[in-house]
Formats: sequence, structure tokens, C-alpha cells
Amino acid sequence: MSHLLNPRIVLLKDGTDTSQGKGQLLSNISACNAVVDIVKTTLGPRGMDKLIQVGEKVTISNDGATVISLLDIVHPAASTLVDIAKSQDEMVGDGTTSVVVLAGGLLKNIK
Repeated sequence: MSHLLNPRIVLLKDGTDTSQGKGQLLSNISACNAVVDIVKTTLGPRGMDKLIQVGEKVTISNDGATVISLLDIVHPAASTLVDIAKSQDEMVGDGTTSVVVLAGGLLKNIK
């Protein structure tokens, strides 16, 4: 308990690589939360439709799996969340939105 009262402060030299540690962890969680925010509004009987335009093709859907498959995600942590949703769809055939929202809730509690 005493470690909570005395937070650890780390001073870094200029030019130090900050792609690790708490800052990177928070960045990963924020990237995943961006995906969660897009998908969670499609959940349930009152889920909202999403209009997604890719080039000339326009898709309107409230299916989480469709929305996730149309997103062009580059961030590694967010793409891992998408991979989890896709594997849920492949194994069970349903629940992609629920998996994303559940993971987002866990990450929000961690943050």
C-alpha cells in the first residue's frame, strides 16, 4: 500500500525513446477505445446505422462485424481488437460487437 503513496517518477533525457511504458500503454488503450466508440452504437435493438464510404462504394449497416471489416485500422493495438472480433465471428458467427464493447469496458477500467 505504501507504493501507492509514493509514486515512482522517472526523468528521461532528451531524445529518449518513449515507445514503451505508461505513455504507450495509454496510447494503445485510446486507440482501442476509438474502435469501441465506433462499434458500440450499433449494439442492441436500437443500434444506429453506420454509413461507410470506401472509394465509390457506400455501405449502410448496423452490423458490428460489417462495420469492423470495413474499417481501415493501422494501429497495432486497435488491429488486435479487430482480430479478436473477427475470430469471434469465425468461431461463433455472432457477438462481434459484444466482444469489442466488453474489451473496451475492461480497457476503460484499466485506464
